[in-house]
Amino acid sequence: MEKLRIVFMGTPEFAVGILDTIIQNNYTVVGVITAADKPAGRGQKIKYSAVKDYALANNLPLLQPTNLKDEDFLAELKALNANLQIVVAFRMLPKVVWEMPSLGTFNLHASLLPNYRGAAPINWAIINGEAKTGVTTFFIDDKIDTGAMILNHETAIDPNESAGDLHDRLMHLGSTTVVETLAIIEKGDVQTTIQTETAEIKTAYKLNKDNCKIDWTKKATAIHDHIRGLSPYPAAWTTIADKNEEWNVKIYESKIVTEEHENAVGTILCTKKEMKVAVEDGFIEIISLQFPGKKRMKTAELLNGISFTSEAKAF
Repeated sequence: MEKLRIVFMGTPEFAVGILDTIIQNNYTVVGVITAADKPAGRGQKIKYSAVKDYALANNLPLLQPTNLKDEDFLAELKALNANLQIVVAFRMLPKVVWEMPSLGTFNLHASLLPNYRGAAPINWAIINGEAKTGVTTFFIDDKIDTGAMILNHETAIDPNESAGDLHDRLMHLGSTTVVETLAIIEKGDVQTTIQTETAEIKTAYKLNKDNCKIDWTKKATAIHDHIRGLSPYPAAWTTIADKNEEWNVKIYESKIVTEEHENAVGTILCTKKEMKVAVEDGFIEIISLQFPGKKRMKTAELLNGISFTSEAKAF
């Protein structure tokens, strides 16, 4: 049985949970690769990735290449003498990198492949109203998330679960799946399944301002799924107009109210504690939101300090 010498590649908090589980299970991590430091926030202070913070706290050898084909980086990577690489929420690797270790390079992806290949699998599974999702480990090839699958595990999605909640659950499920994958590779007992290509495969497109905007002409369930699928980050948003003013508002939590009405789509109805937006088949009640320049708050809290007229609209 070949002892594993692992290089781990990842950037966000999701990857930290996996890396920590690998360490806790006494596997040897000979190096960590993460994104270069970036200025962030209003003060443009240098911000470390979550994986860098973890690597520094645990004295793990760390590399932060800006160019994955750079000769100096490739020499440093080779010098770590790894026989396996694990990638979790990092970036596309050039062939010279993923081919380097003798046992290959595998990725953990937060979906049941081949569905939801791409940048935002957790968000899109919820936005599209899926009843289940999961995680998949697969060997990397020269395309994005298309390689031969090693293991997958599925989990149900609750009808009111947010992307943040699902993220945390998939991080735990992913951790156990990676450790199971390591045990299989260590034993030399890997059996892979080739991904089948069909026209029905759903994609996890990169999130941007346009696809995060709420379309109030959709059915209530689709709007509710859109909101929870983008909560808490990057957050669904809408424009609210009233009294000759307009605000771009982030919406984090909602509730479906099934009720017949004759209001135009987008009409906002408020009481002292509640805000509802009229949609084709009922209302979307807004539970928490964030106005420009303010913190995220419960709607009841917002309505303590601001009132809307009967002309208020969301669009």
